[in-house]
Parts: sequence; structure tokens; C-alpha cells
Amino acid sequence: MSDYVDHVLEHVNQKNKEEPEFCQAVAEVLDSIRPLLKRNPVYEEKSILEHLVEPDRTIMFRVSWFDDKGVHRVNRGYRVQFNGAVGPYKGGLRFHPSVNLSIISFLGFEQVFKNALTGLPMGGGKGGSNFDPKDKSDNEIMRFCQSFMLELQKHVGPHMDVPAGDIGVGGREIGYLYGMYKRIKNEHVGVLTGKGWGWGGSLIRPEATGYGCVYFAEEMLAVRKRDFSGLTCTISGSGNVAQYCCEKLLEKGAKVVTMSDSGGTIYDPAGITTEKLAWLMELKNVKRKRISEYAKKFAGAEYREGKTPWNIPCDCAFPCATQNEICGADAETLVKNGCVLVSEGANMPTTPEGVNVFLKNKVMYGPGKAANAGGVACSGLEMSQNAQMMYWTREEVDRKLRDIMKSIHSACYETSKKFDCPENYVVGANIAGFQRVADAMIALGHI
Repeated sequence: MSDYVDHVLEHVNQKNKEEPEFCQAVAEVLDSIRPLLKRNPVYEEKSILEHLVEPDRTIMFRVSWFDDKGVHRVNRGYRVQFNGAVGPYKGGLRFHPSVNLSIISFLGFEQVFKNALTGLPMGGGKGGSNFDPKDKSDNEIMRFCQSFMLELQKHVGPHMDVPAGDIGVGGREIGYLYGMYKRIKNEHVGVLTGKGWGWGGSLIRPEATGYGCVYFAEEMLAVRKRDFSGLTCTISGSGNVAQYCCEKLLEKGAKVVTMSDSGGTIYDPAGITTEKLAWLMELKNVKRKRISEYAKKFAGAEYREGKTPWNIPCDCAFPCATQNEICGADAETLVKNGCVLVSEGANMPTTPEGVNVFLKNKVMYGPGKAANAGGVACSGLEMSQNAQMMYWTREEVDRKLRDIMKSIHSACYETSKKFDCPENYVVGANIAGFQRVADAMIALGHI
């Protein structure tokens, strides 16, 4: 069985030499499902791995738009529809200068298993552009989004592919994208999630990834008969995921001492209170300024330029920024400083070396495809509301989100025990997600 996995990994690495993030994501999944493949030779007999590592289709397109000075700009757009065996393709759109085919492919591959873990009928996909919305005017962002949707609308639909937001794509961008889709198609359907309340959106959707990340961590703590009361937590990032992760941690009685952006990290030994978080959310969401302003506003806080939060002592760490932000050395530092739990709000924020450090030291480690599945879970709930042409209350959505995250934890935990590695949530998440997708592929004749 090792020969089978090794053969597929070698093929993936040779064929995708220019896509390191994608190769990393594939290796992480395939390495961890070896025990399942050994017990179930049907997956090798049906060549499931060979099918699974190839996306159903990859779409690349030109996005041309005019800036406020009338200069014609050109960016590249992507949509990777990776696997639709379980349901319509589902996954966010990312607008960031780092976006390339490798990033989108890795995110789409991860999304397949994340969506499967929710138990909802959603396949996996991802998209985006190397467009940078930072420092762009609202009109420039609107023109770009309209041009982007002019091409994307050919490939998406409520029963085909339902994109959402991601880094660089929030409520404003979703509004512009959806407005253009409506203009072209002349219909009001659930083709995008993350829409605003009052025009098809769901309550709790902006909060869902951050809340879900904390809910998953809470379940991990409960296994060891602990809770968040009095625990010190570090968070990276300062976007939606980080903000609402912080909000929920404060609600649970934890003390949050860091947040960050691409420029550096703020460290507040006294803790980021509810009032401080409200100020920070206005800074980032309304004023769109850098997090360094926090240290100027609140006495006792410091700004660490160019630094990440991972050398600051904590009980729990919540990486909510971007991929590969915790390396092996960072993980070693976290463990040395007493960190007992890591719950990933971002997609693949820990390198393979870092993951090995956490697992070796028995850290409660929630991989992104499980811990940050709350966002796509709530997107699935938004799709359900759109299909029924109704809205659910905040309490209803939050309760359903909480139940889904509890179910995801249970699936990961029970699967890890079944394969003789209790509390190894990497193995548990990958095997549980893989089984659902692989079994659907076999049932559908590999279609």
C-alpha cells in the first residue's frame, strides 16, 4: 500500500513541479490515509487516488479593468472545480497578489475534504485572482469585480458551483460580484454565499469561521476535561476569522493577547478586551488601517514589526492569517512556551515540520480542514435558506453551526481512535473526509 501512495505522490510531484503548495497539500492527505488504504484495497483497485489528485477542471482567464486614472489594468482570474462527487462545487474566492495556480489548487484540494466533513452536500473548489484590493478605491474594486464576474458567470450556478469569499473578498466584493451576476443573468438565485442580510445572506456567516474554530477547539479541550477559562491565547491575522475567533474566545473566558497583519504583531499583556476588539474591528473594517495603530491607542501594548505571534507564551494558538505561517521552529517555540492546543482558522497555516512537532508533543492540534470548516458549513446553511426562500434567526444558525462543528470533531476523534491513533486529528480528518468523497466517486462510476 505504501508503494501505491508513493507512486501517486511521485506522479503528482513530477507533474506539478511548479505548484509546491498543491504538492504539499496532497502529500499531507495521502500520507495520513495509508492505514485506511491498507484496510480497504478497493480504493487502489479503483485508482481513486489518481482520480482524486486531478481537478475536474481548471479555468484561467484574463480580467481587464480601468483604474481611477483611466489606465487599463489586467489581472489573471482562476476557478478550480476540484471534485463534485458529493455535491455542487463550493469554495471561496481569494483576491491577493500571492494568488497563483498552486495556491488555488491546494485550496481547492483541501476544500474537498473540508466540505465532506461538514456532512452537507458540497463538493470542493476554489478561485480568485492576483488582484490586490489593498489601497484600491471602492470604484476600482467594483469595476474589477464586475469584470471578474463577466467571465466567472459562465462557469458557476446554484446547482453547479457556488463561490464564497476568502482573503480580500468580503461583503463589499461579494455584493459587487453578485450585482453583476444578477445583471447578466436577470435572476436572483443563491450563486454566491457571504451575501448581505436582506438580499439572500445568512446571519452568522461573517462570524462562522472564527466561531467554528473556537467551537472545534472547545471540543478538543473537553476530551481532556478542560475549558477555556483563564487560558491565554494568541491569534494571528486581524481579518474576519481572527476578529470573530477573538470575540468567541472572550465569550468563553479566555484571555487573548495578540493579533497581527502582514506588517507585524501587536502584543497586549493585559489582554484584548471586548472594547478593544470593537475599536480594532473599526480600525480594520471601516478605516482599513494597519494594526500598528493599536499599540499607539492602548497603553501597555506593543507592536512587533515584521514578527509573528508564535514566540509569545500561550496556552492556545489560533493561526488565522495564511498558509505556512507556522514553521517547525515556530512550533518548537510554542511547545517550549507551554502551548497545549492549536486550532487552525486559516488554510494549511502550519508546515509539515510544524505539524510533526505538534503531534510528537501531544499538542491538541486541529487541522484547518476540520477546525475552520465553520465558514463553509454556514455557507451551506445559506444555500439551504436560499433554496427555501427564507431566513433563519441568528440563534438558529449559530445552533446549527455549533452542532456541525461538534459533529466534525466527533467524526475526526472517533476515526482517529478507529485507526489506533487517538487524538490525531490529522489522520481522523483526512480519513473521514476521504472516505465520504471516495465512496461517492466509486458509486458514481468515477464521474
